Amino acid sequence: MKGFKKKALAVMMAAAMVVPMVACGGGDDTATTDTTTDTATEETTEAEDTTEEEASESKIPAGAHILNIYAWNEEFKSRLTDHYKGYEELSATEGKIGDTYVKWNITPSDDNAYQNNLDDTLLKQADAADDDKIDMFLVEADYALKYVDTDATMSMKDLGITDEDLADQYTYTQKIVTDSNGNLKGSSWQACSAGLIYNREAAKEILGSDDPETVQAAVADWDKYAETAKKVAAAGYTMCSVNDTYRVYSNNVSGKWVQDDKIVIDKNMEKWIDDSKALVDAKAEDTDDLWGDDWAKGKRPDGKVFCYFGPAWFFNFCLDVDDSETIAANGGWGFCEGPQSYYWGGTWICAATGTDDADLVKDIILTMTTDKDVLKEIATADSDCVNSKSVLADLASSDEGNIALLGGQNPYKQLAAGAEKIDLSNLSKYDQGCNEELQAAMKAYFEGNSTKEDAIKAFQTAVIEKYPNLKAE
Repeated sequence: MKGFKKKALAVMMAAAMVVPMVACGGGDDTATTDTTTDTATEETTEAEDTTEEEASESKIPAGAHILNIYAWNEEFKSRLTDHYKGYEELSATEGKIGDTYVKWNITPSDDNAYQNNLDDTLLKQADAADDDKIDMFLVEADYALKYVDTDATMSMKDLGITDEDLADQYTYTQKIVTDSNGNLKGSSWQACSAGLIYNREAAKEILGSDDPETVQAAVADWDKYAETAKKVAAAGYTMCSVNDTYRVYSNNVSGKWVQDDKIVIDKNMEKWIDDSKALVDAKAEDTDDLWGDDWAKGKRPDGKVFCYFGPAWFFNFCLDVDDSETIAANGGWGFCEGPQSYYWGGTWICAATGTDDADLVKDIILTMTTDKDVLKEIATADSDCVNSKSVLADLASSDEGNIALLGGQNPYKQLAAGAEKIDLSNLSKYDQGCNEELQAAMKAYFEGNSTKEDAIKAFQTAVIEKYPNLKAE
């Protein structure tokens, strides 16, 4: 396998396996993990439902040429099935493109299963038969560097994909998958800038209007957000969970989690702790774990939740638009920027070093992440925020960008503006573990079962167990 340092990769994988997998409905973002993993409810649908019987009834003939794609959920498969010309779906885990058969190796991310499976298979890549090799695999921002900063991934240039091909993409989406030598190692169809998704009926009741500008004025910074949260609580609602706001704070830190091998709690994360505790004590926010049943109650009117925080993939993946009794099904959500710009998630396509299908992998990446017609289809059909400045500009100025579950609101101008503001200068390989452990430790403090100091010590201890080379500040 050209340039593939198997021993070095083995060391890297072994060191990284202690980090749990983050799942993303659309893909993650910088570096946060929640105690229940991102979009865990969305990623375990068809992948978990595929039975051994279905798997044994392969429609791929013996000796056929196979393209192997590794993923943790059905999202990219659905995008490819719906939008890649010539793709023929054969079964839940198999397809065909021309004379090449496609095999989907989908492992849910629960208990780090996806990364463990991917790691184990990559270690065998050099010696595997051509049709057993990984050809493409998907990664999220939270752990992308684990893979792109090794020889396990091909650069886009080695695939024949040029800077000009990718010129319409948002810069941050490329920085996430750029290795330490400056080589771009992946590409995404998504731009996951995010905002505040609010309950329109609740806004009318509490603020007198559900207009996005009115709501934005009420949550324009954290002080105003806190004031509004108390009004929300007085009206019998909960603003949201402390875990909903976490990413907004963590995306706006002034420094990296680890500096000179020391764990550093940024002032903005201290602010999240203090702000969250005050709002929980005021019964204006709760501590529900993301994706759990208690957290999900806000999808329905009787859940009495004012807002969620999320990007475009949150619209269709997380709000149960197909359930006639939900707020989404009745066009009852609105969207505004919220207290600070941030992003959440995203899914990147990587080409595995050693693939024997480089030309097809190249075409899939170009088609799915740079073809403007395809990207517009994805945006309009799937309410996704795509990784194309020109497509988002077109959607922002057209009724094609109106989204039914947002009451016909067009969010693309806000989403495009947010994508331009994303700053990844503080991204690091420790983000996933640090963010996960801070949320886990602080829950005890928020609920009155620990002091702040003891919760911070618990956080530091957990991170050092995960990354033994680190020490507390």
